[in-house]
Amino acid sequence: MRMLNTLLAAAVIGHAAVILAPAMAQSHEKQAHQSEAVVQGDLELSGYWTRAMLPGQKVGGGFVTISNKGSDDDRLISVKTPLTQRTEIHEMSIIDDVMKMRALPDGLPVPAGQTVELKPGGYHIMFMAVAEPFVAGSMVPVVLTFEKAGEVELMLPIMPAGTKAMDHEKMEHGGKMEHGKKKHDSMSD
Repeated sequence: MRMLNTLLAAAVIGHAAVILAPAMAQSHEKQAHQSEAVVQGDLELSGYWTRAMLPGQKVGGGFVTISNKGSDDDRLISVKTPLTQRTEIHEMSIIDDVMKMRALPDGLPVPAGQTVELKPGGYHIMFMAVAEPFVAGSMVPVVLTFEKAGEVELMLPIMPAGTKAMDHEKMEHGGKMEHGKKKHDSMSD
């Protein structure tokens, strides 16, 4: 009888996990957009997150919403993390069915009284030459440096790979992109 109860309990728990898995994934996605706001000077940073990476993947994107509540413009000038060899601020767009991505060497303006959103398919943090792929449930420490507000430390929650999937993943499985001025097929990378 005891063994039957144990097996029954295991079956119930397993069934509950199958039922709850989609809800848990939605909860992770919701959590990504409800990150605790961080205030530094006139800036408020919220909705920060990144996404889990596939084994062997060397690039990833980071996202954050930056609201400038002050009367002076500011500028995001750099992003650093100890988990990558290089991190850049990028802009992505699709022109004539070709994904174009370019680094913003002068940084990203954050105009006074406005909000700038770094999100999939637009401005984003580009993690490059990642030593170990990001794993869902962990965190990525980053330091964002602003021209006026200074340094802001954030811990980006790593959401499941499918969360608002960024186009970097699609590039690795085919398709074309322009990165800066160099155009190449992503399959050859």
